[in-house]
Amino acid sequence: MTTTSQPDVRTVAGNLCLGSAPDSWGVWFPEDEHQVPYTRFLDELVEAGYRWLELGPPGYLPLDPQRLADEVGSRGLQVSGGTTFGALHRPHEWEQMLAAVRNVAALTAAVGAHHLVFIPSMYRDEKTGTFTENPELSAEQWDALGKAADELGKILLEEHGVRLCVHPHADSHIQTQAEIERFLNSTDSRYANLCLDTGHVAYGGGDNIDLIRRYAERIGYVHIKQMDPDVLAQVAAEGLSFGEAVKRGVCVEPPAGVPNPAEVVHALSELDAELFVIVEQDLYPCAPEVPLPIAIRTREYLNGCGLTGSERPRIR
Repeated sequence: MTTTSQPDVRTVAGNLCLGSAPDSWGVWFPEDEHQVPYTRFLDELVEAGYRWLELGPPGYLPLDPQRLADEVGSRGLQVSGGTTFGALHRPHEWEQMLAAVRNVAALTAAVGAHHLVFIPSMYRDEKTGTFTENPELSAEQWDALGKAADELGKILLEEHGVRLCVHPHADSHIQTQAEIERFLNSTDSRYANLCLDTGHVAYGGGDNIDLIRRYAERIGYVHIKQMDPDVLAQVAAEGLSFGEAVKRGVCVEPPAGVPNPAEVVHALSELDAELFVIVEQDLYPCAPEVPLPIAIRTREYLNGCGLTGSERPRIR
């Protein structure tokens, strides 16, 4: 009997460009006593062997475009995209949110990047786990969310040449596979697409490979991340907040956890698209010496899966 071997991922992952983010250094906030200074993050990013970075929470890295360009450029780094936060389902917050997102988009474009990762507001407090909002959106709120995403994406594209990539997130209203699909089915692919965060999809019980295959044209950017199934079971059994789950070690380095990162890389490598794949491992809070060795091992593992690219993807 003959068997057909799987293609060598190393030969077909040339459409993927590897980077990392402040999140992998335990950074969640613009300022926090538990976080390393941004200069240490940038220095260690280079030491770990990365060339691309996402900006992380606005205000952690310099907000002045020239200063930011100098800080990353002097280290031989380039910016893959910006990061921002907001509530698309709250029309009364639109103007305030739009102003904040425009600022991040302008900074992102000023340093040569063309993607903006938009993280929906969480319905539980990141530090205390207290519920701040109903976990379920009404039909009216879903309608508002879809319309706001399209309008925001249109503005960012026309004003800054930046593409909106909405990021599913634990303890947010775009978390489960059903919610991710509802978002995609209610938005216009010209203006609003997906930042596929593999760990958060797994956290919400979703199927990353299924999303990659069925919604290939909607994936504009990727965060590669893994979750510990044992801690996910604790989340389900005890109703843990995402912040508490992170403290218990829910986010793990590859090849531990779900989804299997090698399978994700292989599925992405088969797409007719060039994509940034940004490493994230939620570590907040962590000791300053923890992130660097993990970042090195993670890059080496992903390189072994064929994720070695460092050339800027073409924007589609």
